[in-house]
Amino acid sequence: MNIKQTEQSFTMTLVTRLIRRSAFRCVSVIAVFCPLVLSSASHAEELPAVAHFDVTRTPVPPEIDAPTESDIRSAIVRGVEFMLEDQNPNGSWGSPTRTKGLNIYAPVPGAHHAFRAATTSLGIAGLIDTFEHLPADASEQSLRAQVRDSVERAETWLLRELPKLRRADGSAVYNVWGHGYSIQALVRLHEWHKDDADRQASIVGLIQDQFEMLQRYESVDGGWGYYDFRYQADQPTSSSTSFVNGAVLVALKEADSLGITPPKRMVDRAVASLGRQQKPDFSYLYSEDLQYRPMREINRPGGSLGRSQCCNAAMRVWGDSKITDDVVKVWLCRLYLRNGWLDIGRKRPIPHEAWMQVAGYFYFFGHYYAAVGMDLLPEDERAPYQSMLAKLMLDRQETDGSWWDYPLYDYHQPYGTGFVLMTLDACLP
Repeated sequence: MNIKQTEQSFTMTLVTRLIRRSAFRCVSVIAVFCPLVLSSASHAEELPAVAHFDVTRTPVPPEIDAPTESDIRSAIVRGVEFMLEDQNPNGSWGSPTRTKGLNIYAPVPGAHHAFRAATTSLGIAGLIDTFEHLPADASEQSLRAQVRDSVERAETWLLRELPKLRRADGSAVYNVWGHGYSIQALVRLHEWHKDDADRQASIVGLIQDQFEMLQRYESVDGGWGYYDFRYQADQPTSSSTSFVNGAVLVALKEADSLGITPPKRMVDRAVASLGRQQKPDFSYLYSEDLQYRPMREINRPGGSLGRSQCCNAAMRVWGDSKITDDVVKVWLCRLYLRNGWLDIGRKRPIPHEAWMQVAGYFYFFGHYYAAVGMDLLPEDERAPYQSMLAKLMLDRQETDGSWWDYPLYDYHQPYGTGFVLMTLDACLP
């Protein structure tokens, strides 16, 4: 579907929603939009016979003006330079400053401990993943030397603070994000210290501690959420949330690949919960409690665009044979061709205020996990999807070298940049 057809489709959808929700104003709405509606209708025959994506058929990726390898490496360097400049003196990234009129619910201080642990973990992962793409220079002031120092300081902070991470209170279970993303950072640090057996042993022990924490804070129904507004019991009683399950399961598989095996019962329960939230088109419910509202906007493909990548990748790495290469490719094409559903929510200050109830913080999250899914494809079939992801990321880099999608205190730039650095690493040959 080309841009013109996409705009026409969007116009038709907008008109339909306005008329449905504001019937008493339908006359004026039709008067305003009638020319556009008629124009769209006149081009109906131009639309493909199958307007939806068929997950049983290999999609044809669109032709795009792909960025060069040099363009990608240059963007990575600028992102790394931002991370070096933005790092806190104590080695972490992010802070509870830069508040706005409507802030994410964050009981102090525990919520911010979780935000900072997760953000710092993403920073470590992003710097390590892209290290090999930085200019090779043996000087003590080289970018690589600065990154080594930055990772060392961030690791020192993480190893000191991570054992203290707990839920903020009975309702806010944000620490799950910290436990999950710290596992990914620790897996990379394990390889980073491949010549230091003692350091590797301490890292393995800390990963196993995160398994224990994830067991402690898993939902009674399996999987994880980040709020418990039900009973606030010792073990969270809220429904698990699909994209939290997906993110944690991807992290657990990375640990498993090192031979650090997570508890089977915990993994099985999370996979089962995510499977119950999987829809026939391989989109996913926002959370398990919405199972009786599957066609609510947030549960439709447009609303699921930022989390289906993560959930499909998680289900595939843990053995769901239904997630074929074609399913992964279909959702990669969807992400590019229907990117407006996510992009229109990017940088909006209120969660879920955009169309399809999309929140801004799904943007770079969704693209990172698209890269995770892309890496599950045969290497010789990745190129068109690498180009699509790279173009989206490069087009959205800020003038200071960062990427951000939602104003979250002062965590948004480092977490967004961490996600994108990992994404761009997957986009290079």
